[in-house]
Amino acid sequence: MDKIKNISRLKIQALMALAHNLHIPNFFKGRIYQGSGKKICLPGLNCYSCPGASGSCPIGSMQAVMGAKKYRFSYYVFGIMAFFGVMVGRLICGFICPMGFFQDLLHKIKTKKFSTKKLWPLRYVKYLILIFLVLALGIFLRDKYEVIPPYFCKYICPQGILEGAIPLSLKNPSLRLALGNLFKLKSAILIVTIILSILFYRPFCKWICPLGAFYSLFNKYSFYQMEVSEDKCINCGKCARVCKMDVDIRKNDHHLECIRCNECLKACPTKAISTYFIKRSNNEKDKQNTSISPNGTNSCKLQQSSK
Repeated sequence: MDKIKNISRLKIQALMALAHNLHIPNFFKGRIYQGSGKKICLPGLNCYSCPGASGSCPIGSMQAVMGAKKYRFSYYVFGIMAFFGVMVGRLICGFICPMGFFQDLLHKIKTKKFSTKKLWPLRYVKYLILIFLVLALGIFLRDKYEVIPPYFCKYICPQGILEGAIPLSLKNPSLRLALGNLFKLKSAILIVTIILSILFYRPFCKWICPLGAFYSLFNKYSFYQMEVSEDKCINCGKCARVCKMDVDIRKNDHHLECIRCNECLKACPTKAISTYFIKRSNNEKDKQNTSISPNGTNSCKLQQSSK
């Protein structure tokens, strides 16, 4: 996993966006891929209705299952999401999610940028969306209705109109005639998301995305972790200044908002920040920090004897 830091993150994001949308010819045909691949939940936020989508969106799948009266809970969808979370946490947001990639591209547009540090209370909105809009409505309304609409996908998520409604309507005249107020609402949400993404860094990820909220709960417990060495850190603050997610990794190296983008790692002048995939014991860390001189003598002992 350390090799990730030596590769352009944008290149990885572009490849992951392509992996989420392999069926490129469907964009020109105005069709939705409905093959066996749609039974698989992909890790990132990517609309099921996108013509090129090679799999299903985990949030959309969760709402579809929980909104159906004949089902109680989707252990498969939840299990897949939990698996991704346990493996890498919000690294998915930083490297894999197509929506994150889209916002990163928008933020590269040259214009004045604004900080979101003073807007930090908004980060809790995505947890409310996850709890109430995605989970609670499906649980409490299933006995009253045969099918519960996927409220987040239908009324909030801009991915649906960006990847689904717009490309499909461009190729299907009959679909364009059927577009109504919901299309106008979602178009407005998409426009606002685009404008905010140009001015602020990843506003959708920070404030709205329930998938990011879910993965963030695994940041502390995932196999992939980031770590700050107290011995090497000189508290210069470069890591905090370079972080666009408003995280100071010196204070919390598994912060819920950290998307593991490795920008702090690149900025650190003393290489105090490192990544690892499986939790190391203190003994392993001591062995790593203990160097051996060319003649085979332990450097720690040499330092002690020189004193």
